[in-house]
Amino acid sequence: MSSLPLSGCVFSLRSEIFIVSFTLSSVIFRFFIVPTSAPQNKLFLIKLIGMNSQPSANGQNGLLTYSSFDHHQKKERSSNFLWWCAGAHQQLLKQYPSEHSKYAGIGGVILATFVLAGIAGGYAVYSVFGSWLWTIVFAIVWGLIIFNFDRFLVSTMRKYGVSRGQQIKMAVPRLLLALLIGVTIARPLELKIFEKEIDVKVAENRHKKMLLNDSLLNLETTSAIKTAEAERSRLIGRKEALEDTLHRLQSAYVQEADGTGGSMRRGIESLTLMKQEAYTNAVRQYTPELIQLRSGIAYQDSILSNVRGTTEAKRKVYEGDLAGKVGFLERNKALSDLASEESSVWWSNFLLSLLIILIEIGPVLSKLILNVGPYDIALAKEELLQMAESEHQLRTQKEMLIDKHKLIRQRKKEVSEELVEKLTQMQRENMQKDLD
Repeated sequence: MSSLPLSGCVFSLRSEIFIVSFTLSSVIFRFFIVPTSAPQNKLFLIKLIGMNSQPSANGQNGLLTYSSFDHHQKKERSSNFLWWCAGAHQQLLKQYPSEHSKYAGIGGVILATFVLAGIAGGYAVYSVFGSWLWTIVFAIVWGLIIFNFDRFLVSTMRKYGVSRGQQIKMAVPRLLLALLIGVTIARPLELKIFEKEIDVKVAENRHKKMLLNDSLLNLETTSAIKTAEAERSRLIGRKEALEDTLHRLQSAYVQEADGTGGSMRRGIESLTLMKQEAYTNAVRQYTPELIQLRSGIAYQDSILSNVRGTTEAKRKVYEGDLAGKVGFLERNKALSDLASEESSVWWSNFLLSLLIILIEIGPVLSKLILNVGPYDIALAKEELLQMAESEHQLRTQKEMLIDKHKLIRQRKKEVSEELVEKLTQMQRENMQKDLD
């Protein structure tokens, strides 16, 4: 009965030895018989070592599964996108792990310029049209244009096999173009950041414009108003003089009739009738002129009313135009006015512009100042080999074409010599026949 537990222990020990032997044979087969890349070998060895360790998150006790490798592949694909943004040769770059972070960083900066350009372009379009559809469309298109420019500038710069002076010559136009793009991107973002201060300055500028417009309108109508008012004053003066004369003549005959004036004797009909006749003649004489004076005064009043009404209408139209949506150029002018009036705004504006410009020229500048890496050497080698192969093929084709032309010329020469020889032979034969 005691031999049964002992046999069970022996069987268990043999099973453990078999498992260990199988594991070691798998490792040997994996690393020495089937050649694979070093990162995969390392990952496989770590998984095998941790097979009997603590349970993993998926509850499979650290055993290898397909999902374990899928996580690594997904992570690698996410970094490949940044390499693509940097314009790198991905298949070649994968062979040099020390270069991965460098080109991932360059790709991240280029991707950041795409985001900044999209925001800036979208805000500029929204400030002009006020439509979200056009804003989104233009933001995406403008961001892709700037992204493609930056990617082209970085991907076409070469490090290995190019002197420092030649690299600087190559980088100067790229830096200038990146600088121009940075300034273009920076301005709309500055307008958005200082939006509240710009709104206050826009209101102040509009008030100044209204005052200037009022002064211009007044200057435009001053001559007409002064002429009309002078003529109106003359007509009113003449009208008042005539009315005063008639009033005096009327008062004279009335006072003569009631004895309060003139001869101071009531009832002298001859004097009363004489003064009454003088008043009647004056009324008859001055009435047409008074009618003309009143119509002339009314005409001058209408002129003044029309001029003032036209001025007020122009003022309201201008105020209506100013009350519309604030445009991009108006906001830009307001920001320039703020920067010229306040040094703090100028410095904030300058530093923000400098930051955005540095972000824009960052990929080109970093590509210029970075040391030559193994990827640069391998890329130059691949390109030079391809160029050499293409040049060799062209040279070979050229040589083949030259040899072909030589053969053709040689064949033509041989044919010509044969024809000449035949003709000579025929002539000799004919001469011989003639002699015979």
